[in-house]
Amino acid sequence: MPIPQTFSALEHQQKSRDRLWLSGLSVLLLLIGVLSLSAGERWLWPDQWLSSEARLFVWQLRLPRAIAVILVGASLAVAGSVMQSLFENPLAEPGLLGIANGAGVALVFCVMLSHGFMPVWAMSIAAVAGALIVTAFLLYVARKRLLTNARMLLVGVAIGIVCSALMTWAIYFSDNLDLRQLMYWMMGGFGGVDWNQIWLGAMLLPVLLWLIFQGKSLNLLSLGTQQAQQLGISLRAWRFILVLSVGWMVGISVALAGVIGFIGLVIPHILRLCGITDQRRLLPACALSGAAVLLLADVIARIGLYAAELPVGVVTATLGAPVFIWLLVRNGQIR
Repeated sequence: MPIPQTFSALEHQQKSRDRLWLSGLSVLLLLIGVLSLSAGERWLWPDQWLSSEARLFVWQLRLPRAIAVILVGASLAVAGSVMQSLFENPLAEPGLLGIANGAGVALVFCVMLSHGFMPVWAMSIAAVAGALIVTAFLLYVARKRLLTNARMLLVGVAIGIVCSALMTWAIYFSDNLDLRQLMYWMMGGFGGVDWNQIWLGAMLLPVLLWLIFQGKSLNLLSLGTQQAQQLGISLRAWRFILVLSVGWMVGISVALAGVIGFIGLVIPHILRLCGITDQRRLLPACALSGAAVLLLADVIARIGLYAAELPVGVVTATLGAPVFIWLLVRNGQIR
């Protein structure tokens, strides 16, 4: 009997440690949220939030932006953790399947065909449609050709390269100013987000919440293909559902904020290094951490330059690349 008691005690200790981390990350997200609502060219601290000036800056401009950042950051981090478990690849991240580039191609062609006169909501729908078309094509090829996870990942990478080339050619040969400005937006940014675009963020929420509660199944999938099948997991069905869910979240994230890298790649690895390995706690921890990190990056993007705003994707890449290299050097390899 001492072995089960010891295992039970260790499991209880691990759960307590994970819950402590989740509590700490919740507090961190709350503090960065307060900073996000306060920061800007005109700083407004919480004791000023009921003033007439705050009605515009805090409640009409900064609050919808902060909500969008939180939802996108949480979605990208959770999607990264899901992909790393599903494909058994530590380098898997939301943009690797070419879904984000599919959304970008849809946006580029919409701007070209409409000459910049298409409304924002129509462009957002086009971006989501482009992402879902790429996702559907990827799943169709995987099903028809009975592709393994590794080959499916390679097909996704190839699709992403093709879509990126199409965007580059379209922008290179275009004299449309709107199309060139779209390239800046594709670097990632929340500058145009207000209450009129928050419906896109709301579309992320159901899938995000559903994925957060799939930790038990993802624990089994992370054991490997054969082990998961022996334990009764239908790999084909779960792959279809999870890839579709990731495609949905990536498409909406691109429609809302452009392409933002490194959040889905780095955040799950950092949390695993902190000892959170059980997907039942890793997924909510990824949601909280991804939201907090992207929110902090958005604050830096807003106040980093005087009278200008940096693309958030540039900030996350600048901060994320050194962290990723440090992880590689520290561990020899990412597990």
